[in-house]
Amino acid sequence: MQSATNDVTFITKLEACWKRDNFVCVGLDSDYEQLPDVIKSGRPVEDALFHFNREMIDATHDLVCAYKPNAAFYEAQGEAGLRALINTVRYARETYPQIPVILDAKRGDIGSTNMGYVQSAFDYPGVDAITVHPYLGREALAPFLARKDKGIIVLVRTSNAGAGEFQDLSVGTEQEPLYMVVARHVVQDWNSNGNCAIVVGATYPDELRRVRAVVGDMPILIPGIGAQGGEVAATVKAGQDSRGWGMIISASRSIIFASRGSDFADAARVAAEQLRAEIN
Repeated sequence: MQSATNDVTFITKLEACWKRDNFVCVGLDSDYEQLPDVIKSGRPVEDALFHFNREMIDATHDLVCAYKPNAAFYEAQGEAGLRALINTVRYARETYPQIPVILDAKRGDIGSTNMGYVQSAFDYPGVDAITVHPYLGREALAPFLARKDKGIIVLVRTSNAGAGEFQDLSVGTEQEPLYMVVARHVVQDWNSNGNCAIVVGATYPDELRRVRAVVGDMPILIPGIGAQGGEVAATVKAGQDSRGWGMIISASRSIIFASRGSDFADAARVAAEQLRAEIN
């Protein structure tokens, strides 16, 4: 197990960004088919994806608290996509080491399998945090939770329309929604290393408010702003912690595909600036 170096962790990186009023997380959901033609023309898949991501990072690095590549868009392109993901993470970490990189992979399996996921994410290429699902319980996620320097971001109340099918089920002696039970377990039983965060979608501000009341100042990754319809004002009111921080407000398509023309990087910066201003 690797330990933190000089006490620099996912959480301390986030807090440093929050002190600069940066709460925007740019989701690098870089669907190759949606890339601007000027990027794809004359470039192999690996180079096109990496070049696009590098332009996004360079254009927005002073405005954000995190970057969040979604593994699916890279895995869909086979070896070329995986190489592009690795190169993207390395570029971000080497060029802007103060900004954490979150791998949105939603991992979670039995403990021995999770060791492979831990190594593939944290040791190669070396992201700062990863999303995981809680269905197999704390015991199975122990290899993730043991990485004190890394962020373990647990799905609690997701942003998709069908999230309530299971997450809203009333369970336990208190008959509270399952997502609330998960949130309580994370904050009370799973966070002994102080490296946990949770996911609650911006599309459900009432649920976000309830969860924040339970988890205190724990970071919350909040997807769903922009293309999915989450409203910024309601999200900030419900999601901020006691310090006015605690939010990783993620927007993907509304920023990275703000333009499909040659001005795609400039347009992404403008979109990120607008979201940052609205949050603040």
